[in-house]
Amino acid sequence: MKKTLGLLTAAGAVAMAFTAQAATKWDLPNAYPSSNLHTQTLEEFVKDVESYSDGDFEITLHTNASLFKAPEIKRAVQGNQAQIGEILLTNFANEDPVYALDGLPFLATGYDAAWDLYQAQKDWLNEKLGKQGMMLLYSVAWPPQGIFANKEVNTVEDLEGVKWRAYSPVTARIAELVGAQAVTIQSSELSQAMATGTVTTFMTSGSTGWDTKVYEYIKRYYDTEAWLPRNAVIVNKKAFDQLSDKNQEALLKAGEEAEQRGWALSEEKTQWYLEQLEDNGMEIHKPSDELKEGLDEIGKVMLSEWLERAGEDGQKVIDAFKETQ
Repeated sequence: MKKTLGLLTAAGAVAMAFTAQAATKWDLPNAYPSSNLHTQTLEEFVKDVESYSDGDFEITLHTNASLFKAPEIKRAVQGNQAQIGEILLTNFANEDPVYALDGLPFLATGYDAAWDLYQAQKDWLNEKLGKQGMMLLYSVAWPPQGIFANKEVNTVEDLEGVKWRAYSPVTARIAELVGAQAVTIQSSELSQAMATGTVTTFMTSGSTGWDTKVYEYIKRYYDTEAWLPRNAVIVNKKAFDQLSDKNQEALLKAGEEAEQRGWALSEEKTQWYLEQLEDNGMEIHKPSDELKEGLDEIGKVMLSEWLERAGEDGQKVIDAFKETQ
């Protein structure tokens, strides 16, 4: 009897150990520090996934490009090196026009318009990701983009020849159109690039300006509200299909809530970022009429170029978006 009880106890211990090890574990790379609104949204998201799955589904968040650099994350998810990841859509604008849409200057300049553009684009974006073995979980906008500069910028001609940080093909194209010298620098490398003088001018959000302490190197910000680029959290489709029904539901529910929370946080913090920059010595300027007119012309050129690439599918998205405005 003692031997039988011993065997049963051992068998039970093995079963318990197996159950403990059976929890699904995923890796989630992103490219931003813990102070970033997207990272903060992800931190809550992974907690929700674990909670909604009753501890059966654990996602490890790897922040600040510690697992993969920003341009590498999409391929990592596609190849299932990471089952889920966060990407900046415009990083992949050269791959397909669908990824460039939310980076077109002055197409959708406020949160309501940016949300409408996202809704018009969503099916097309999911279709493109699906063909690459991925799916869209959720997407959140950055605060509006402005110009950080070490010189007065009253017209687009004032940007000619500056060392311009390009973080995507879209921002590289803007540099080309204004005659700036484009230098590709990702967010995690920006502080070093400013410290060494590699870049002196760029367009980005107040969020990135705050995260990277731009005010230590650059003293002017022109609040152009040019566009609201979006990050997207994408999932390897095979990895998703292998989840239990319960864990799929946990992921989808947590993703839906993260999207709502992320948009609200982005809008809420927009003015806060600018206030923090100003408190740390940054001059916040409204763009001159001449600068706005010049940037608007650049936006028209880039939309025309985009429509030429995007064809009928792109025109349908633009038409659907414009119907909401």
